[in-house]
Amino acid sequence: MRANLTVNPTEIFLPEIENAAAKSRFVFVCEHASNKIPAAWAGLGLTEAERTAHIAWDPGALGLARALSQRLDGVLIHAPVSRLVYDCNRAPDMAGAMPARSEVYDVPGNAAISAEDRLARTEAVYLPWCHALHGLIARRIALGLQPVIVTLHSFTPVYFGAPRAVEFGIIHDEDPHLARAIHAAALKTTRLRAELNAPYSAKDDVTHTLRVQATPYGLPNAMLEIRNDLIATPAAEIAMADQLAPVLNMGLVEIQKQAKAS
Repeated sequence: MRANLTVNPTEIFLPEIENAAAKSRFVFVCEHASNKIPAAWAGLGLTEAERTAHIAWDPGALGLARALSQRLDGVLIHAPVSRLVYDCNRAPDMAGAMPARSEVYDVPGNAAISAEDRLARTEAVYLPWCHALHGLIARRIALGLQPVIVTLHSFTPVYFGAPRAVEFGIIHDEDPHLARAIHAAALKTTRLRAELNAPYSAKDDVTHTLRVQATPYGLPNAMLEIRNDLIATPAAEIAMADQLAPVLNMGLVEIQKQAKAS
C-alpha cells in the first residue's frame, strides 16, 4: 500500500519556537517532538498503534526539552510532524529522512517515494525547519548570546530484541568538548548510567543537525539521548529535567573555563 501524496506545494509545516526571548545561551532542539502525520499523507498506511510508537517520534523528548528550557531559560525549537513524514535530523538524500522501514516496522507510505514526492516533503517540512533553526541561531549570535546547541532525543529500552543498559547518552560530532563536559558532570552528580556516543554515535548518521547548524559557526553542541522508560510520564519528564539542568549548567561552565584557558 502506498499513501497518496496530495500535499499542496505551497503548504508548509513550520516548527514551533518557545521562550524566544530567553536570556541564556542554550538553544534546545527537538527534531522528533511530534507523531503528527498530516492528512495529506493518509497516515502513511500505518496502524494507530504504529503511529504512536517510538518509530513515529521520541516519546518524552518534548516534555523534557520544555522543562529544561524553563529551568535554564533557554529557547526551544521543535518539529511539527512525525519523523516518518520527514526526519528533520536527516539530509534529503539520506534513507532515514523518509524511511521505508524503521526498526522492525514497514512504513507503507514511504515504500515507493518518487523524486517529486521527496522534493515535496523536503519543501514542506525540512526546508522550513532548517531556515527557522538557522535564523534562530543567527539572531542570537547577533544579540551576543553565542548559542550552545543541545538536541534532545529519547530511545527505546530494547532495540531489535537487545536490552540497552545505558540510560543517558551524550553524543558528539566533530567537536567533543561539550559532550565530554556533560558526561563528566552526569557521572559526578547523578546516578544515571551515562555513556558517551551511546546508544548511537556520529558514525550512525544521527548528528545531522549539529553538523549543519552548529559546526559551521563553531558553536558548542551536543546531542542528548534519554532512555524513554525514564521519561514516560509528565512527572518523570520533570524529574529528569531536575537532574539534567544542573548537569548542563556544569557542562557549560566547564567549556567556558576551557575556552578562557586556551
